[in-house]
Amino acid sequence: MTRQLHLNVNILNAGVFGGSWRFPGTDPLASYTVEHYTEIARKAEAAKLDAVFLADGPVLEPLVRHRPGNNLEPTTVLARIAAQTERVGLIGTLSSSYNDPAELARRVGDLDFLSGGRVGWNVVTTAGAAAARNFGRAAEPEHAWRYERAASFTEEVIGRWADRTGLASPQGRPVVVQAGGSSDGRALASRVGEVIFSADQDLAHARAFRDEIRAGAVHFGRDPDEVVVLPGLSTVLGSTEEEARRRRETLDEVLPDAYARRRLAGQLGFSLDGLADDEPIPRELLVEPDDAGGSQTFYRIVKAIVDRENPTLGQLLRKLSGGGGHRIVTGTPEQVADDIQRWFQEGAADGFNVMPDVLPSGFDDFVDHLVPELRRRGLFRHEYTGRTLRDHLGLGLPGRPRHSGSGKLSSV
Repeated sequence: MTRQLHLNVNILNAGVFGGSWRFPGTDPLASYTVEHYTEIARKAEAAKLDAVFLADGPVLEPLVRHRPGNNLEPTTVLARIAAQTERVGLIGTLSSSYNDPAELARRVGDLDFLSGGRVGWNVVTTAGAAAARNFGRAAEPEHAWRYERAASFTEEVIGRWADRTGLASPQGRPVVVQAGGSSDGRALASRVGEVIFSADQDLAHARAFRDEIRAGAVHFGRDPDEVVVLPGLSTVLGSTEEEARRRRETLDEVLPDAYARRRLAGQLGFSLDGLADDEPIPRELLVEPDDAGGSQTFYRIVKAIVDRENPTLGQLLRKLSGGGGHRIVTGTPEQVADDIQRWFQEGAADGFNVMPDVLPSGFDDFVDHLVPELRRRGLFRHEYTGRTLRDHLGLGLPGRPRHSGSGKLSSV
C-alpha cells in the first residue's frame, strides 16, 4: 500500500498566530464556546483527517491579558466532540507533571471506550513558573526531574490501561502521543511515543530528528514503523500568492506587541525590556539548548534562528508572529502542497500537526482547497478505512512497557 500522509488539526483557540483573534471577521471569544471545537471537528471528520488535537496547560497564563486562551479542559471538550462525530480521532494534552496517574488513566481510558476507540493522550511535562505557583511550588521543577516523572507516570498509566478488565476500548488502549525535542524528550519519545509531535524549521534537521526517533525505537525493541512523526505546520493560504502574502501581512499587523514580546521573552529565558525593535537579540545571553529551562524544544528553534540570521527583535517577532516557533508556510494551495509533499517524500515527516493561521477561516481554506490538492497527488485518503485512531494512523497495539534493568522503559 502506498504510504499516505497523516493530518491532524490543532484547534488552538482563534488560531496559531498571536493576533489571530483580531483578524477581520473573526470572533475573538469563539474559543470560550464548545461549538467552536465541535464545528471544526465535524469539518475535520468530513475531510477525513486523522484527528483533532487540543493543546492545554494546567494554568491561566499571564499572556491571557493580550489574547484569548484555551480555557476548556481537553477531555471535557473531546467528550462533546465524540458525541457529535463518528470517526475522527480525539487527542488531548494532559500534564504528567501536575496530574495523578490513576485518575488520568481512568478519565482517558473511559473516554476512549465511550468514543469507540478514538482517543490519544498527548503526554507533556509542564514548564513555567506560573504553573508551578498554581500548584503551590516556589519554582518550576528542573527539566530532568520533569522527564523522569513523565517516564514513570506514563508507564503507570499504560499499565493501568492494560489491566482494565471492563470497558475495553476497540483499539486496545489510547494512543500515546508525545511532544518534546530536548534530549530527555527524544528519549521518552523513543521509549513510549506512538505519535511524536515535533517542531522544526529545517527539513534536514527534521529528517535527522525522525531518523533518531526511529532508531531509538529500535533500541527499545520497538518497530520503527509503529512510530508516526508529525511536525507542526502553520498555514497561511490564499487563492493567489499575492492574496496569501497580504493575509500574512495583516496577521503581522494585528499581532499585539506586548504579547509577542512577553512570549518571546518566556522562550528565551530573559527579559526584553528596553530592547528596541531595530536592535539585535543579545546573543551573549543565549545558553545552549540542553542548559535552558522551560521548553527546550522552542528555545532551540528560536536560538537557531538567531544564530543563523542574526535578526533584530522586530524581525524575529514578525518571523514567529506570536506563535510557538512552528514552521509557517504561506502561499497558494498548490505551493503549500509542494512544501508538504517535499517534507513527506524526503523523510522529514509522516504527516503534520496542522495549525491554521486563523480559526475557523484558515481551516476552511485548508480543507476546501489544500486537502483536495493533496488528494489529486495521491498523498491523502479519500475515505476512512477504519473506525479507530489506531486504524487511521496504521498503528498496532504495542507491548506493555516495563522497567528494564537500567531503570529505563522497554516493551514486552
